[in-house]
Amino acid sequence: MAIKITSDSTCDLAKELLEKHDIELFPLYITLGGKTLRDGVEITPDDIFAHVAAGGALASTAAVTPNDYETRFAQLSREYDAVIHINISSDFSACHQNARIAAENYKNVFVVDSRNLSSGHGHVVVEAALRAEAGMKAEDIVKELETDIVPNVDASFIIDRLDYMAKGGRCSTVTMLGANVLQLKPCIEVVDGKMRVGTKYRGSFEKCIQKYVKDRLEGREDIRNHRIFITHPHCPEGDVETAWEAIEKYQSFDEIIETHAGCTVSSHCGPRTLGVLFIRK
Repeated sequence: MAIKITSDSTCDLAKELLEKHDIELFPLYITLGGKTLRDGVEITPDDIFAHVAAGGALASTAAVTPNDYETRFAQLSREYDAVIHINISSDFSACHQNARIAAENYKNVFVVDSRNLSSGHGHVVVEAALRAEAGMKAEDIVKELETDIVPNVDASFIIDRLDYMAKGGRCSTVTMLGANVLQLKPCIEVVDGKMRVGTKYRGSFEKCIQKYVKDRLEGREDIRNHRIFITHPHCPEGDVETAWEAIEKYQSFDEIIETHAGCTVSSHCGPRTLGVLFIRK
């Protein structure tokens, strides 16, 4: 049974993984400097960071349209026995709603809400691809994703500075200034498809990364150790090395994969944001 796996561009999977598993992306729309561009196709996080550093306003994001989905679903539904599309959490975007509307016309197109973002969403996409490659039926893949994978993805990020969140109205300027002066680095967690603030770490970003990874991984026996993502928009190499070393100190994973966050996470959190994302048992 030939099954095509597709996803929104918000899954933040590396090009190598997309090509390895023949995963197709639907780009969200990013508006920056009065222009609306396709995420990862016509605009990258570096474009956003350069624009903001030059004094420009933050980027805004918009969902993939029902027409975008419908046009491609029409083609793929004829080429494959089934299509499984995995969306960013429906609490973050209208993508899932739009994809469901578009899929109503095709009995062999299935739409799954990842209840996550970035490479947390990406874990669900990769798990779908692996099951399709193993020959599972589309209906069985969807059921397993929704009951076993989606509820167990552990996604979080630690943010160095709150400048982007303040500019986007997600925290006050007073909160931002206080956090920056006190060197507070908040951990943002995805729980039940929504974001919440977790532990607030204090100190240099390197030290906070070490504490953050320790808190996420140390002594845990409820982790599936086949894969963990280190995801960031534009962190220095030393930050990634710090996270990698901490992961190896506290858990043993078959694969540690570095991925770069796309425009959605980047436009909200800024360049020095880093997360470790894995799946619980």
